[in-house]
Amino acid sequence: LRRWQWGVISAGHSRETPLSKPIDAAVGTLADAMAKGWGLLDERPDLAETQARAILAAAPGHPEAQLMLALALDGQGHPQAARDLLEELAGGQPNWAAAHCELGRVRGHLGDTSGAIAALVHATGLKPDLALAWQLLAREHRLAGNTAAADNALAKHIAVSTQDPEIMAAGAALVEGRLAVAEHGLRAILDHRPTEVAAIRMLAEVATRLGRYQDAQALLERCLELAPGFDAARMNYAVVLYRQTLAEQALAEVDLLLARDALNPGYRNLKAAALSQLGDYAQTIAIYQDLLIAYPAQPKAWMSLGHALKTVGRQGEAINAYRKSLDLAPSLGETWWSLANLKTYRFADADVATMRALLAGGGLSDEDRFHLEFSLGKALEDRRETEAAFAAYRRGNTLRRQTLDYEAIETHEHLIRNRALYSRKFFEARAEYGCDAPDPIFIVGLPRAGSTLIEQILSSHSMIEGTMELPDLPAIAKRLGGRRRKDDESDYPGVVATLDAKACRELGQSYLASTRSQRKTARPFFIDKMPNNFMHTGLLHLILPKARIIDARRHPMACGFSAYKQHFARGQAFTYDLTDLGRYYADYVALMAHFDEVLPGRAHRVIYEAMVADPETEVRALLDYCGLDFEPACMTFYENDRAVRTASSEQVRKPIFTEGLDQWKAFEPWLEPMKSALGSVLAEYPTVPGGLA
Repeated sequence: LRRWQWGVISAGHSRETPLSKPIDAAVGTLADAMAKGWGLLDERPDLAETQARAILAAAPGHPEAQLMLALALDGQGHPQAARDLLEELAGGQPNWAAAHCELGRVRGHLGDTSGAIAALVHATGLKPDLALAWQLLAREHRLAGNTAAADNALAKHIAVSTQDPEIMAAGAALVEGRLAVAEHGLRAILDHRPTEVAAIRMLAEVATRLGRYQDAQALLERCLELAPGFDAARMNYAVVLYRQTLAEQALAEVDLLLARDALNPGYRNLKAAALSQLGDYAQTIAIYQDLLIAYPAQPKAWMSLGHALKTVGRQGEAINAYRKSLDLAPSLGETWWSLANLKTYRFADADVATMRALLAGGGLSDEDRFHLEFSLGKALEDRRETEAAFAAYRRGNTLRRQTLDYEAIETHEHLIRNRALYSRKFFEARAEYGCDAPDPIFIVGLPRAGSTLIEQILSSHSMIEGTMELPDLPAIAKRLGGRRRKDDESDYPGVVATLDAKACRELGQSYLASTRSQRKTARPFFIDKMPNNFMHTGLLHLILPKARIIDARRHPMACGFSAYKQHFARGQAFTYDLTDLGRYYADYVALMAHFDEVLPGRAHRVIYEAMVADPETEVRALLDYCGLDFEPACMTFYENDRAVRTASSEQVRKPIFTEGLDQWKAFEPWLEPMKSALGSVLAEYPTVPGGLA
């Protein structure tokens, strides 16, 4: 508990004035009596309560004694009584930061997030260097889903937790978003004081904001080595691990934090997210439900619960959770998109009117706006208002594209480097390389090409387990390339030529080890559905030569338009511009054609339209390629109740349908940029134009 011994606030109560009624024979001044009470507070809040009441009997209305009494009650498990006292105290002491800070803390403990934020904002306004208030404010903002505000409050907490003027200057730069200035100042501090944990943690925050998670991880590990009890740094560390999809490691850190503060909502929320990343949806749902009992006014928590419920097929409950989120925060674009992203959900007239009104008004963030545009586009497309739907999609894509730094030329240059490196002779010279485990089945291609359908069919087989889009192979490629920042030169894929047999075998084993946490059954085979893995076909073959590779391919216009109207939570930066989409698809076809030539038969191609037209023939061919017997359950894949973590989750819970094959044609008048960029790949689909390999 805090000891707010900052002097007496109200007139007439000097800390050295003798009490009008002595409390005991040994204590004769107010200062002595208060000191005794504060000394009791941590270990014996019941005795601190007695002391506070005795002081108030001798000095009625004394603010510091009232604060002590409130904290003593809270320490004995009576937060409502503490809140009532603090409400009265803060009302009578509008300029006392301590009272408003503690009021914010207790309100937050009772689940009143908005009230907590109001009190804490008032406290920080009164005393901008009040570190505890900033820390509590960061937690409440994060609980409310106000990520930017939480980040700023956390940065201010770091900045004011030390009075060092250099660290304070760097903290101010961090708060203002001047990341380069903050980084320069912090590195200068650490050059002279390498064990300054506040500066180390702050530098990790800079790295996190820049997306340099490996740098942030290393810094936070050093910070915790120096200060193992620095819980705020440990929470940062857990978040950085989670953002790198190192969920098991993140969970270990969160559990350490929960051992010290079992009810902390931020810790519990992160645990739920990490469990979701690991595919443990039963625990994820349970944690969110418990959190929302204590903190019901959290729109983003309701949204997260909706995501988990959707993934396990509980669509009705998911919709209810999303609707609760919108009741609390009607302009939360991501929740509108979550409803649209069910694909089978249809918006009512009132929903369309609400979305249009929100978009016409001011005050929306760019993120809320582009989510709403994608959602409105889906609603209008369902109504066959084609021109208006495309206009909404185009506005959403334009906004989203402005936030990304994707360059189509980089994808094309990757194709060229692969062609130059991976020849038949290259692979023949390395015929014995890699880990010979046959476990993984990779489904590659473009998003929205039917990969989730293939995954659902295969995971209905008794020998195959479905997982998710796993980040492990791209992570291996990134490590090999040594590229830490976007403007760094990457050695990948050229560096692959330097790997010997032992290194390739170890990389294959590393992939299997890092994906182990995603395997929940004893089935011998598992699916990695990361579509972008086609970019790493050469590496994949070298480190896991017995793994299967399935190339999911769909008509380029249908696939491209389906991706264009989809907002992806992360990655797939090429999908927000029609020309980028066409160029990417053409480069993908050319790259896979190259591997068809140098590794004949290595990948099995599934044409989506063929699967829809004659599913049994295609399924039998698919299972033959995997070396497995046909099982009828693969034809009734829609009865499989496994968790599905992609945009097609609701669609694959139904039999194969043909409605989506030609949806793009209604939008053809506006798709010319994609057509032009596709070139001969469009005209010759599903065959591959000559010379592309």
